[in-house]
Amino acid sequence: MSPIPIQEQECLLRFARSVIENHLKAAPQYPEDIAISPALKEKRGCFVTLHLNGQLRGCIGTIEPVMPLWTCVQENAVHAAFHDPRFSPVTPEELTDIVIEISVLSPPRTLVFQNADMLLSLLEPGVHGVILSRGHRRATFLPQVWEQLPRPENFLSHLCLKAGMTASCWKDSDITVEVYEVLYFSEESVREPEGAVVRPK
Repeated sequence: MSPIPIQEQECLLRFARSVIENHLKAAPQYPEDIAISPALKEKRGCFVTLHLNGQLRGCIGTIEPVMPLWTCVQENAVHAAFHDPRFSPVTPEELTDIVIEISVLSPPRTLVFQNADMLLSLLEPGVHGVILSRGHRRATFLPQVWEQLPRPENFLSHLCLKAGMTASCWKDSDITVEVYEVLYFSEESVREPEGAVVRPK
């Protein structure tokens, strides 16, 4: 996965915030104050996560690399703020206190395993994001979720429940498991260099 320079991370975060602000104002077009560099044009999966007072306020993403990164951030910023079914839409009053986090995903790869014990041995807590699927049911946890669920068994059980299956479904032979890694950055961890100017290209 190609690196994303700090200045471009900050650029994406500012872009995500301005997209949400424009949506709240019912602006006819999204802002264009983003430099579309080669790294931001690469097709990548991404998630946009919103936190309010340390609590999750929205999280929506695209797993597969099907669109340019800047477009992925644009779409999922709106989805996380206004279309996450777990939450009501973000209000203008909340936005000031919301912290935006962006996760950029590597392409998923399928794990090959013969049994549940082998699956556990293949997972890297804190490193792997995990996609669990069977039929039309599918769910994922970003690597950041390992902070709340550090034991692989619990991590997988909660992921099964998120997918609408039984907590033990990860032990079944017909389960498909994919993993990916992420580069994630937030408004709390990234600061734009003083005097930097971002213009569209």
